[in-house]
Amino acid sequence: MKTLQVVGYKNSGKTTLTSRWICLLKNKGLSVAVLKHHGHGGQPAMPNPSTDTMQFFGSGADVSVVAGGGAVQILLNEEPEFAELKVLAAIGKPDILLIEGYKKEQGEKVVLLRDAGDWESLSGLDGIQLVIGCPEITAVSSHIESAQNVEQLDSWLLDWIEKEDGNETV
Repeated sequence: MKTLQVVGYKNSGKTTLTSRWICLLKNKGLSVAVLKHHGHGGQPAMPNPSTDTMQFFGSGADVSVVAGGGAVQILLNEEPEFAELKVLAAIGKPDILLIEGYKKEQGEKVVLLRDAGDWESLSGLDGIQLVIGCPEITAVSSHIESAQNVEQLDSWLLDWIEKEDGNETV
């Protein structure tokens, strides 16, 4: 399994890029898992409180799992460490694990920039493979000036997939 993190600050285009790449990879016949950091404060949106699953969860279940119709929902009453979250995300043994966020964690990263100020605070991140945005940035080996250059972005990802490094055992 290859793992790639897509990082940047709010409204930098992380979700848009991740969604695009999911479609690209699926069209190439690859299986894709995604792990997303909910960085907006508080809990992510929860299912309808009247469901059985939420009743169990609200009653204090440490884990509430519901399966049916070819899908599974897992609710945990605690937030596991990053490594454990990657194991959960990789449960289906995907070819590719895309991680949105978790910029301070180890791993190969694509960094999206809104402006030069973002680069000042993100340039020291570990594992940067590609920087997207902020055309005035020149001190990087792999840089695409705009997230609008979708052909370049897709080509970069497909080249990255072909590289031998980046494989990870979870």
